[in-house]
Amino acid sequence: MTSSVDKDPTEPSNFLRNVIENDLELGVYAARKWGGSPGDAQHHAQGMLDPAKVRTRFPPEPNGYLHIGHAKSIWLNFELAKKYCGVCHLRFDDTNPEKEEQEYVDSIRDAVKWLGYETCLADSPVAPGTLQPHEYFASDYFDFMYRAAEYLIIAGLAYVEEQTPEQMRAARGDFNTPGTDSPFRTRSPDENLARFRQMRDGELVDGAAILRAKIDMANPNINLRDPALYRIRRATHHNTGDKWCIYPMYTFAHPIEDALEQITHSIATLEFEDQRPFYDWLLYRLAEGGLIASPHPRQYEFARLNVTHMVTSKRKLRQLVEDGHVDGWDDPRMPTLAGLRRRGYTPEALRLFCERSGVTKSGGWIDYASLEATLRDTLDPIAPRAMAVLDPVKLVITNWAELMGSDASLDDCTAPVNPRDPEGGMRRFKIGREVWIERTDYEDVQPKGFFRLFPGNKVRLKYGHTIVCTGATRDADGKLVEVQATLMSDTKSGTPGADAVKVKGNITWVAVADAVPVEVRLYERLFTTEQPGSGELLDELNKASLVTCSAFAEPSLSVAQVGGVGFQFERHGYFVVDAKASHDGKLVFNRAAGMRDSQGKIGQYMVSSPVKSSHPPE
Repeated sequence: MTSSVDKDPTEPSNFLRNVIENDLELGVYAARKWGGSPGDAQHHAQGMLDPAKVRTRFPPEPNGYLHIGHAKSIWLNFELAKKYCGVCHLRFDDTNPEKEEQEYVDSIRDAVKWLGYETCLADSPVAPGTLQPHEYFASDYFDFMYRAAEYLIIAGLAYVEEQTPEQMRAARGDFNTPGTDSPFRTRSPDENLARFRQMRDGELVDGAAILRAKIDMANPNINLRDPALYRIRRATHHNTGDKWCIYPMYTFAHPIEDALEQITHSIATLEFEDQRPFYDWLLYRLAEGGLIASPHPRQYEFARLNVTHMVTSKRKLRQLVEDGHVDGWDDPRMPTLAGLRRRGYTPEALRLFCERSGVTKSGGWIDYASLEATLRDTLDPIAPRAMAVLDPVKLVITNWAELMGSDASLDDCTAPVNPRDPEGGMRRFKIGREVWIERTDYEDVQPKGFFRLFPGNKVRLKYGHTIVCTGATRDADGKLVEVQATLMSDTKSGTPGADAVKVKGNITWVAVADAVPVEVRLYERLFTTEQPGSGELLDELNKASLVTCSAFAEPSLSVAQVGGVGFQFERHGYFVVDAKASHDGKLVFNRAAGMRDSQGKIGQYMVSSPVKSSHPPE
């Protein structure tokens, strides 16, 4: 673990480190006890001194799939806990039964684990030294939340409201106008308690009443104008079934959950900053009543992660899925962690991206290209190389038999698996009379700055021989169907004569004899707009966000595995086997990122590619 004095001046900005280090230096939580599990003040008082110097939490609501913004929160909370000898809790904030499903619970667990994080710490008083998982559900605290609500009622700090939503909205006021008291605000604690129990027992219909905190209807912070604590909602909960027909509001439940779990630093995004005064108000009131331990948690806010050409609104993402604009939550164009994983992003890349983005109070947008850059930076040292031809046309070496003995002869070629890893070994493939090359590698007349194939020009077939282009054949429509060339003897790569002939062009290829047919999906940004979401969602969609190619690859890719490390297709970028589409011997590769920012360049494959699509793949 890194101590509070071990500071790296090159680390990106993270103001929360200063907050935590200051708390540790002052011993703010040094005397805090831990009962071995979440609980009230009495439970923790009977425990031991907390072995975790800090406790953070990642508290997603299980109403959808996690996205890249959640990755930032996961990384931040777990890394801070690790850095300061603490533990991060995974908590499912499941207080809204109508939107939450077990499917989302499972996907969240999987995403956190995939990112490389565990919730374990040896902190049980009855099992010292044994690692304990710290995965919790807000719904497990419903009994305590109800108890806390009754305490507030008895203390004169909460009341049952029975105005209509319209009446409450009108009475709330605005930023320039104070609110007005509810006619139900003066009820006695006994009356409110009886009415609240009627809510609990199902004697009131949905929407007939809510429980509100009694704070100050004239407070400049509108969030303190008697906020709602409980509402009636007859819905089956994924965890508690039909036990409850009243459910706590998130703003009421969240601080209680933090307190029961003895969270020290409750880290939220900036949209919760205005809720912090109520967070503190509630915890101070519950601590005064002896319900929760002190010192209680403190909330801190940071700017959420916004990436250009991405939306992270769960509502809008759900629209994309349900309306069939993408191939499910794990579509490789989606900003969900499932989608990024399927596309080819690695946990290492996402963690690095989160780290580079910094942690500040000021918002802004991070360029999508920065996300791709982190993937390239993490994959380049480890990714096996391979040649692949995405828009293939046949190149025929017309003097092959003359130099090699027969048209059927094949010549062995080698190339490093990864040139940055001398111990990585070599990959082997053949070259023959016929090879596949990229259609864009030939021109009838040399364009300015073009040094690849045109009549009379010499190029090297990478890792193979030098050839001289002699011409090409086109069909009646002018489409290129074949390129011809002659081979120059004694120019094979790795032989003494290889450097005897100087060339400016060096192209990739795959021999027809041992080429592996593959499907390649070229994914681009899902939205053309840099900051999507302000207009009509469908108008902002990138109609060319997916192009599918029938391609050929070198034989080393025939054994590529689902879930394995990504490959660098030389010239084209980084690719990974599609875990969903590859089956029954069919290999499908997804482009995770180009060799550099390739936005706008996908169109080169759209004109002549054998298969083209901007619709979700099957």
